[in-house]
Formats: sequence, structure tokens, C-alpha cells
Amino acid sequence: MAGARLNPVSNSRPARILPAIVAAQFAGSAVWFAGNAVMGDLKAAWGLPAESLGQVLSAVQLGFIAGTLVFAFLTLADRFSPRVIFTLCCLGAALANAAVLASPPGLAPLLASRFATGFFLAGIYPVGMKIASGWYRSGLGNALGFLVGALVLGTAFPHLLKFLGQAWPWQAVLAGVSLVAAAGGLLMFAAVPDGPYLTRAARFDPHALQKVFRSRRFRASAFGYFGHMWELYAFWAFVPWIIAAFAPAVDASLWSFGVIAAGAAGCAVGGLVSLKLGSARVAVAQLAASGTCCLVSPLVFLFAPPLLILAFLVFWGVVVAGDSPQFSALNAANAPAEATGSALIAANCIGFAITIASITLLNAMVGSLSIAYLYLLLVPGPLLGLLAMRPLLKD
Repeated sequence: MAGARLNPVSNSRPARILPAIVAAQFAGSAVWFAGNAVMGDLKAAWGLPAESLGQVLSAVQLGFIAGTLVFAFLTLADRFSPRVIFTLCCLGAALANAAVLASPPGLAPLLASRFATGFFLAGIYPVGMKIASGWYRSGLGNALGFLVGALVLGTAFPHLLKFLGQAWPWQAVLAGVSLVAAAGGLLMFAAVPDGPYLTRAARFDPHALQKVFRSRRFRASAFGYFGHMWELYAFWAFVPWIIAAFAPAVDASLWSFGVIAAGAAGCAVGGLVSLKLGSARVAVAQLAASGTCCLVSPLVFLFAPPLLILAFLVFWGVVVAGDSPQFSALNAANAPAEATGSALIAANCIGFAITIASITLLNAMVGSLSIAYLYLLLVPGPLLGLLAMRPLLKD
């Protein structure tokens, strides 16, 4: 609590807390898509196969799943200060991301670097939300809207850096992203002490999962989240290819940043609207909108002019990510109180495993399916997610 200077009467937060957490989360998550942002250069320089794009992102997702399970079993964020864990993981992710610079050319060392990066991201994204929960007794859903928005911006940032440094070699882009991630960890350590509401999270108990998924309301929110995850990362991964194919006159790096970063607005606005309408309605509305985009995407790509295609992708970017914080809030609210930790870890791990499946599917179909129809493969996710959410809307 040193340095927090909380008012004993109002128990108010220092004004810097939320902006500092948001900025640190943005910087720490910048390494997530760093490999994808430079894949064009790496393919040319290292002679990587066409399917390496999906493999690189899947390696990050797999590393994140492994890291989440390790952090949960060892209860690291409970035994030690979460801001210390966050800082160390930002530094670890920065080093793992930059390890490619010292490795021999080849797909294997690249995948190892991305796996390690994903592992350390498990101490950035979830731990950042735990840090925020330590400062918010009420209004956490709204705060998570800004926090997940920062994650989305951080995910998009490597594409912007690639655009700004078009003359830079890919090594400079990766080094720049690593420096940003390290700075985010140091900012969190320096500006955000542990909050007054910081609580001990439950340790992951695999035996509790049977009980967790007996809960009708948790099943509804969790399966809605799984449908959302089937679409989200696969959409992000192939945005540069879509832009290059259907709007070749614009810069793919700049517009990829714009499309992905638009999700930050969806997260922030969705968080504000949820204060009045509730998280379930906001999540369903955005999931329905993104599912509709999946369904009509071939018509837009084949018949719309490039400017309309870009506007369509930006709108899709808003709604495809905007429901993320609301699903996080719903899963937390609907999990059984005695197994909240296990429920949230299980949902997180299953959700990111689903992203690997959808990315792998799209990656495998690139050579045999017209790119205009590629996103049709994502339709089942939002559709099944909407069907799963019906009990929450009825309630």
C-alpha cells in the first residue's frame, strides 16, 4: 500500500491508476502479434512455407495456454505481488520475442520463440486484470472494457510499427516491440502499487470442473465465450491477407492496425453500455453483429469497392473484439463462488485452445479455398455462441 495515499473516508483511487494499468497492458501485450507483423519479411528472408503464418500464431496461443496452467498450479500471482509478476513477465516476453534476432534462420527457432512469448503473456493479460480488480470493488466491468481495449491496441501495435518503419528491417521492428513491452512492465512496477481490494484467487482444481459446468448460467456464458474465441484470433490473423487481396492500393500494415485497433473502441463503448443494459445483452449484440459479418463477407469481398471493404473490416474489428470484456465479466459472475478460480482458468484455456483449431483450419484451407470465402469457416463460432447465450437473455 506504500505510495497509494488512499483517502480513508472516500477510499478513492489515485487518478493515475487506471491510465497506468491501461498503458502497461497495451505495452506488455504488444508482443502478441509481433511475429505476424513481420512474417512477410521472414518468409522472404528465411524461405518459410506459406502455412507458417498460422503456425506462428498457434505457437503463441499454445504457449499462453501452457503458461496459464503453470501460473495457476503454482499460484504465483497469489504468493507474490501481481505487479511484480507482471513486470517480470513483460521482461521475459520482451526477451523471448527478441530471441529470434540471435537464432539461426528456420521455422523451428521461430516457433520456439513465439511459444515462449505466449508463455510469458500468461503473466501479463490475466495478471493485469487481477491488478485492476485490486483497485475496483465496483465498476470492474467498465474498467475491464478499457483494459481489454488496451490489450487489443497492443495486439495491433506491431502492424503500426511495421508501417511507420517501412524502411526498417524486420529485426528493428521486433526489437522495437520488445522495448515497448519491457517499458510497460517497468511502468506497472513504478506507478501501480497493489490495490486495497486485492484478494487471493482460488487455485486451479481440475476435479472442480465437473461441478463448474453443471451450472446452467456458467455453461451459457462459457460456451458463448468459446464461440467468440473461434472467430476472434482467426479473424485478426488473416486481416493482412484480406486487405492485400481486396484493397491492394492501400498499405496493408497500416490498415491491419486500424482494423484490429478498432476493437478497442468496441471494448470501451461496450463497457459503458453494459452499465445500463447488462453484459449479456452487450455481448450478444456484438457477437450477432460479428457473426453477420462472417456470413456476408464473401458478398462484400467479391462485389464491394475497396473503400467499402475497408469500412466493413473496421466495423467488423469493432464488434469482433468488443464483446471480450463482457464475456470475461459474465464468466466471473456466473462461476460457482467456491470454484471461481478453476472455472475462469478452464474457460480461458479452452477458449485459447479453440483459437488454435480455427487458425489451423483457415491456414489449411488457404490453398484450396478462395480467400473471399475464407471467413465463412468462422460462422459456426458466433452462431453456436448465440444459441448458448439464450438462458442468460431469458433470465
